[in-house]
Amino acid sequence: MLTLTRKVGEMIRIGDDIQIVVKEIRKNQVRIGIIAPPDVKIFREEVYMNIVAEDAPEEGADASASEDATDAG
Repeated sequence: MLTLTRKVGEMIRIGDDIQIVVKEIRKNQVRIGIIAPPDVKIFREEVYMNIVAEDAPEEGADASASEDATDAG
């Protein structure tokens, strides 16, 4: 993990297309802004984990049957 120190108004770049901007720092919270292309999906961790959990196959389901259906298309 890369750990960086930034002040309010300073930025971090990820590749050529993504910028992370420190907007505000209050006690134990940091507000950040993210500038990214529209095709880049950005989620808070807890939202992302809910999406992953919803997309995961249900326990006890036959995974091979769903793989066979996917390969048929």
